[in-house]
Amino acid sequence: MDPDPRFTLANERTYLAWMRTATAFVASGLGVEAFGGSLLPPAVRTGLAALLLISGAVVAVASFVQWITAERALRTGRTLPVPVMAPVVGVVLVVCASVLVVEVLRF
Repeated sequence: MDPDPRFTLANERTYLAWMRTATAFVASGLGVEAFGGSLLPPAVRTGLAALLLISGAVVAVASFVQWITAERALRTGRTLPVPVMAPVVGVVLVVCASVLVVEVLRF
C-alpha cells in the first residue's frame, strides 16, 4: 500500500535537509583546512577539518539510512524510526565551537 504522498514528500524533504547539513560540514572542513592556517595551529586545524569532513560523510550515510527506513515504515504501516542524527550533529558543533573559542581566546 502506498502512503499518503505528503508523507513521502515530507520524508524526502527531511532527507534533503540532512544532505544540506552534510554538505555544510564538508564545506566547513575544507574551509577550516584551506583558510585556518594563520588562525589555528596545524594540529588543531587538521583535527577540526577531519572531524567536520568525517561528520559530513557520517551524516550523508545516516540520512540515507534514515530516509529509506522511514520510507519502508510508511509503506508497511510500521512506527517511524527514532531520529539519531540531531544529537550527533549537536555534539559535533559543540566540540568545534568549543575548540574554536579556546583557540580564539588564546590568539
